Amino acid sequence: MDPRIQYATTSDGISIALWSIGEGLAIVNPPPAMPWSHIELEWQIPEWRHWYEHLTEHFQIVRYDNRGSGLSTRDIKEFSLETHVRDLEAVVDRLGLEKFALFGLYFNSPVAIAYAVKHPERVSHLILFCALAKVSDADRASGAQEALDRLRGIDYEIFTETLAHTVFGWSEGDAAHRVAVYMRESLTAEQASVCWDSSQDIDVTDLLPLVTQPTLVLHRRDFPMLSVEVAKNLASKIPNARMTILDGASLSPYMGDMRAVLDAVEDFIGIDEERAPSAQRSHPHEASSQAHDAPSAPVSAGFRTIMFTDMEGSTALTQRLGDAEAQSLVRLHNAIVGEALASHGGSQVKHTGDGIMASFFTASAAVECGITIQRAFARHNDAHPAEQIMVRIGINAGEPVADGNDLFGTAVQLAARVCARAEPGEILTSDVVRQLVAGKGFMFADQGEAELRGFEDPVRIYEVRWREETA
Repeated sequence: MDPRIQYATTSDGISIALWSIGEGLAIVNPPPAMPWSHIELEWQIPEWRHWYEHLTEHFQIVRYDNRGSGLSTRDIKEFSLETHVRDLEAVVDRLGLEKFALFGLYFNSPVAIAYAVKHPERVSHLILFCALAKVSDADRASGAQEALDRLRGIDYEIFTETLAHTVFGWSEGDAAHRVAVYMRESLTAEQASVCWDSSQDIDVTDLLPLVTQPTLVLHRRDFPMLSVEVAKNLASKIPNARMTILDGASLSPYMGDMRAVLDAVEDFIGIDEERAPSAQRSHPHEASSQAHDAPSAPVSAGFRTIMFTDMEGSTALTQRLGDAEAQSLVRLHNAIVGEALASHGGSQVKHTGDGIMASFFTASAAVECGITIQRAFARHNDAHPAEQIMVRIGINAGEPVADGNDLFGTAVQLAARVCARAEPGEILTSDVVRQLVAGKGFMFADQGEAELRGFEDPVRIYEVRWREETA
């Protein structure tokens, strides 16, 4: 299931797109290809997605688009180290993260370093991958950087294709092309030039001795744009930093020997033993490799009905009412849904940012619960017209797989897609749900077949006519 996009607002009023997945200590990843970032598209690149999926076996992962790129506010004229730090501050404040690890990579490593020094009480670990303190430390001896700079001004498409093959170390044509498209979708040529040029004077060398967090410096031995000596010099200036040199040439931690990077991160931070396999509790570093080499098989959760709720316009609510008032409406949503679940035998699986995922043992209980939820919000909206909460609901049934307390698989993905298709105030179901509750007195309206992302065949969708039922 795709991560749910949320938004944070910076201290200077910029909207920053973000997502958060997994549980455990949070690892916050500033844009790994700064200035290019597009958190929705990167999830569609298999290698990138697998990197995040591996990390979420033990950690919560947070990603966001910096200002000017991706799904964040695009029309930006000012970029600086300070504005990038503001973006990061807004994201962690929006998620309420009190303690987290920071993963800085290449050009965004100064942002991670500056934030760690500014907010030492909030950063538990600092991880720097192919990092530099001074942007101008990028290796220009070979002339590669100058050539890329010239190419950027001549042909942006060729520039992004070349950069994807060289700096990011993509060896396969199709994979390289996917990243180049990602870059062009993240930023226009004009936006990339403004952000790129404004970053050239960034230098946090003077901040390195002020870093107080445990710090791991990882570097790929043959990375062509930054020498090992630069990485060693950076590590030497951070008190008690640990340095590990890895084989390979890719700037992307998920390319080449990804397992070596994961092992280094897990060994450095430590893993949550409550969530780790029993073998890992005895030999964490050694067993982590074994666990990934031979992952445990998914467990069938049996036949379940899956329901998603989703608040409409939560970002607009925040803009109109402010963070505190908007958050109170989110809490009200959670309370109404939680009470309905308790009344109809539903189990909350997890929060999904602006909604809730739940499961039921019967389809009729799920539909009844959905109706109860919409009736409750209708009453609230009638009584509080200035603080209306509009919710869409999607329901599907099938046989998901269970991993811990979470559910995955086609049944879950289809429920999420059905929910996304609903209008505010609607309850939509798949055809299988309608058939399962036939004869139970529910009223449905056929909405026809729909093309849903990720599904080859059209899916027939039905609307539960809960308003008519209450007449």
